[in-house]
Amino acid sequence: MKTTARCKRRRRDGARGFTLIELLVAIAILAVIAVLSWRGLDQIIRGRTTITNAMEDERVFAQLFDQMRIDARQAASDDESGQAAVSVTGNRLQIVRHMVLPGTAPRLQVVRYQISNGRVVRYASPPLGNVGELRRALHDSDEGWSAVPLMGGVGSISARMYVPKLGWTIQMNEVQTAITEADNNLKVPQLGNAPMPRSVTGLEVSIGATSLARPVTRVFLVGE
Repeated sequence: MKTTARCKRRRRDGARGFTLIELLVAIAILAVIAVLSWRGLDQIIRGRTTITNAMEDERVFAQLFDQMRIDARQAASDDESGQAAVSVTGNRLQIVRHMVLPGTAPRLQVVRYQISNGRVVRYASPPLGNVGELRRALHDSDEGWSAVPLMGGVGSISARMYVPKLGWTIQMNEVQTAITEADNNLKVPQLGNAPMPRSVTGLEVSIGATSLARPVTRVFLVGE
């Protein structure tokens, strides 16, 4: 009898549960593991978000600069536009370009890049069929033109023009001086049959975005 009672007491002692201290230690360990896991997961999510945003910004920049490259490459000559085919005024870039539509004669078109409500917008005039329409498009507002927003979060847009024999400039009076000089050279008998050279042969555009530490700059050839 004594042996049986002693065995039952041993079984009860061996089946005892966890103490309060052991439970607290286990909970603390689980809490530390949960915090470390959450921080690691949060860093992964933040990193993925950063990469996704960077890839999206790169795609938008590529689309914007690709359209500018096309417009600059198809720029008309200064004599065709009756003034500088490429002009920069403040935060606005204007290009007079050739436009070819299937089944129609070549036309000219005026495009403008400027900031509107923090976005770079490309305004494009309808195809211009004569000098009168071109002059009105150059000097009137862009009301009624097609407007395509190309990039948001933009704080500034600036451009420089490359004038042969002068270099980079933002002054339109220097571009006009180059046009006048080229026009005067055409009046010389020996050069009378030579085409009028372009006053602007290169274009440098810088876009400053709120998400960037420094502006992004690209250089384009004009009329090439």
